[in-house]
Amino acid sequence: MVRLSARLIHESNGAQYFEGIVENVTEWRALETQLRQAQKMEAVGRLAGGVAHDFNNLLMVIKGHTELLLERTAPEHSDFRKIDQIKKAADRAAALTRQLLAFSRMQVMQPRVMDLNSTITEMGKMLPRLIGENIELAILTKPNLGHVKADGGQMEQVILNLTVNARDAMPDGGKLLIETSNVELDETYARTHPPITAGRYVMLAVTDNGIGMNAATQVHIFEPFFTTKEKGKGTGLGLATVYGVVKQSGGFVWVYSEVGKGTTFKIYLPRVDEIADAESEKKRNEELPRGSGTILLAEDEKEVREVAREFLDLAGYSVIEAKDGAQALELAEKHAGKIDLLVTDMVMPGIGGRELATRLLTLRPELKVIYMSGYTEYANFKNADFELHNVMLQKPFTRILLATAVHKILNDMPAK
Repeated sequence: MVRLSARLIHESNGAQYFEGIVENVTEWRALETQLRQAQKMEAVGRLAGGVAHDFNNLLMVIKGHTELLLERTAPEHSDFRKIDQIKKAADRAAALTRQLLAFSRMQVMQPRVMDLNSTITEMGKMLPRLIGENIELAILTKPNLGHVKADGGQMEQVILNLTVNARDAMPDGGKLLIETSNVELDETYARTHPPITAGRYVMLAVTDNGIGMNAATQVHIFEPFFTTKEKGKGTGLGLATVYGVVKQSGGFVWVYSEVGKGTTFKIYLPRVDEIADAESEKKRNEELPRGSGTILLAEDEKEVREVAREFLDLAGYSVIEAKDGAQALELAEKHAGKIDLLVTDMVMPGIGGRELATRLLTLRPELKVIYMSGYTEYANFKNADFELHNVMLQKPFTRILLATAVHKILNDMPAK
């Protein structure tokens, strides 16, 4: 693609002539298109995060009350199955909002230094059952692969979503290749693939020889709820989740596809020199941890606050209930006894959770903090001191999860 321009030049001696300029703007046009796409994705992400925030507050109420009702209803009771169906529907809705949060990069992550080869090798044992017998699976993991820092569960979700996407692109069967390698991206590559920066990366690639995609489809594939599948066959959140998880992990994702020839998704995650964390899958304790102490609960959504309070009451704690940050400060100043823990929503009108905790810690330095949130920008949690001394619970959480977090922070973690 070229751009032509011309202008009339007048010389001092009266002579006139035209000056023509021919510019190759192919790269410039490509960069402009990529920038517009990145800006659009950012805007859609903010919208998705806001929607997920409101939905998670609603789901917190639905899931909380159904959990309490199930515990009080005998399995043979005629209402037990109905309540259980409500819970299962709420669980599915919560899974959808988690995908929205992953896309919008507002999900709280638990990053660890990990070896992608181990994750892929382990998942390779179950993927054949997922893709079916008519698709040949090949896994090529390069030895001495560098480590990355990411959320292990979310990286498994990325691999799973890309595998399902590839399977659906090969309705008549085909070949699926999952591979890893260390790559060095130079300035030339970075300049033509914004917003990638030059550096050392670990690449994860998923390739199929399916139906492929045209350019118009590729523009939209990472948008939430965009799907080319027939109605009822897909939510349109699979690739949106991939995009969000990779971006939130500091990486980049690129797609290469041609109609009739197949598709390759390439994910680049920054390489780290740290030693991989030991793989240790801890089984969640299904018994409700109980304890004692006084908890200040601050939550502006009345229905959510009621559920959280009942969860804490049943776990054995005394609860001081506040409808917002201002009331929490007032109650804390009036309370003569010790307050062991602040459980606060992150986003509240007026005084938010972070400001509330900061102000209360000046009054009660021994106070420990648990934050609740329907969504949280990950940038807020990169501070090492914050991660060390505080806990984040993402709504909707269960009674066991809240009780476990409270028990752990009151018994295992030092006060700030």
